Amino acid sequence: MAGLATTFGSGAMTNPIYEITNEAELMLLIGTNATEAHPVIGYKMRQAARNGAKMVVCDPRRIDLVDEADYWLQIKPGTDIPLINGMMHIIIKEGLEDKKFVEERTENYEELKAVVENYPPEKAAEMAGISVEDLYAVARLYATTDKAMIFYTLGITEHICGTRNVMSIANLAMLTGHIGRPGTGVCPMRGQNNVQGACDMGALPNVYPGYQAVTNPDLREKFEKAWGKELPNKVGLKIPEMFEAAYEGQVKAMYILGENPVLTDPDSNHIRKALENLDFLVVQELFLTETAEYADVILPAASFAECDGTFTNTERRVQRVRKAIEPIPGQANWETICQMATRMGYPMNYAHPTEIWDEMSSLTPSMAGVNYQRLENESLQWPCPTTEHPGTPFLHSGKFTRGLGLFQPSEHIPPGEMPDKDYPFLLSTGRILYHYNVTTPYSPGIASVWDKELAEFHPLDAEKMGLNEDSQVKITSRRGEVVSAIKITDRVQPGMVWMSFHYAATPTNALTSEHLDPITGTGEYKVAAVRVEKL
Repeated sequence: MAGLATTFGSGAMTNPIYEITNEAELMLLIGTNATEAHPVIGYKMRQAARNGAKMVVCDPRRIDLVDEADYWLQIKPGTDIPLINGMMHIIIKEGLEDKKFVEERTENYEELKAVVENYPPEKAAEMAGISVEDLYAVARLYATTDKAMIFYTLGITEHICGTRNVMSIANLAMLTGHIGRPGTGVCPMRGQNNVQGACDMGALPNVYPGYQAVTNPDLREKFEKAWGKELPNKVGLKIPEMFEAAYEGQVKAMYILGENPVLTDPDSNHIRKALENLDFLVVQELFLTETAEYADVILPAASFAECDGTFTNTERRVQRVRKAIEPIPGQANWETICQMATRMGYPMNYAHPTEIWDEMSSLTPSMAGVNYQRLENESLQWPCPTTEHPGTPFLHSGKFTRGLGLFQPSEHIPPGEMPDKDYPFLLSTGRILYHYNVTTPYSPGIASVWDKELAEFHPLDAEKMGLNEDSQVKITSRRGEVVSAIKITDRVQPGMVWMSFHYAATPTNALTSEHLDPITGTGEYKVAAVRVEKL
């Protein structure tokens, strides 16, 4: 969000999912394992490739979509900026940029040109660990294809330079005019089903619903008038800042709803210490999670199947959700929140989620035209400013949300931690198809399909260490250690270990780096240094 909001003015997926199969002539995938992490979209990508669309995969690991790809750039982890800068160097040098688009719809082009001048193909290819020939081929293919879409996800953002990575992707799209039209665009795929919706509703430390800044006095006055209370004028804490403040004793109490940071957040031993240091912790959950074990009070939560409301998916599409059963705890989550607020002195009295939505949309111009009456019959993509408006399938047609698109060039920023003689392996993490974050291991049926962590090792490394498929290993970083079973596969590069984070018995995030993106606070899950011992 931060990267696209800076360059485009809006931090959201620009184009709809259906354009993958209906419009796209080229799909450039960078840092996304779509068939496992976003399998519905991944299936559409596979369909499009088999129907003639070109596909480029940029990934250190051999993901399934490599089999469908015209090019696979097996880059070194953490070298996305040199890769993209090298592509832009070639595009500018060969005159393949969209000169009209750059001149009429962007600013700061000369600075971009000066930075990418320092990344000639030979240098960029060496930094990224790919061939110069492939770099030229992919740069030319992307620049000369009329309808090209870029897709990325956590493989781009979960780096110390994640926001700069996103800005680099935006630079590439603007340089070639691949934005503001069907079959083009920059498409971040959100990690969970309602991440986009949570952000849209203001579940961020710096904005009200619809990305309206808390630091803007006019906007703050509008919300103060609607809510009848004076509101703070300062930006709040990001999640890592919350836990750091708890660790230091500055945050005394915390309320965690539907989140399990002990398993999901980086450097999880530090998270445990922070939770132990709280005076009071409330966890609202479906299960007794590893985080809930630290709670002073556990409130029962209702699942998606027990709630009425909306989800907003990765393409900004607001969709009506209807409960299948009555809430097992006796009430929905929003009712619990309202009761707490009322007891704390701010009465919240709503009869139905539609009243909450109507209040939000009356204060949020991009959502003003969306209401439950419309959502009963159709899903709508914001911005949708009036009830007569059909919604907006793709963004930035004619002009960017911020006016002119802003080129934000970046130099290479190395990972915060790299392998050395004490920790010689590079650990990278991600998801597997069989599990959804850390919730599905509670399902005996799913767990029976894939019941334990399998750390992936290259055959050359396995041979050196005397490992076989029955081996157990201890993997240690500067922050913690775990024990895991292994899988020997050439999906990973030599010197690399790949793990998921789904299993409480193997809490991978005890290993991951404490380094964060300085702009967003996102953890560098994709690069950490570890050592491996055979057990």
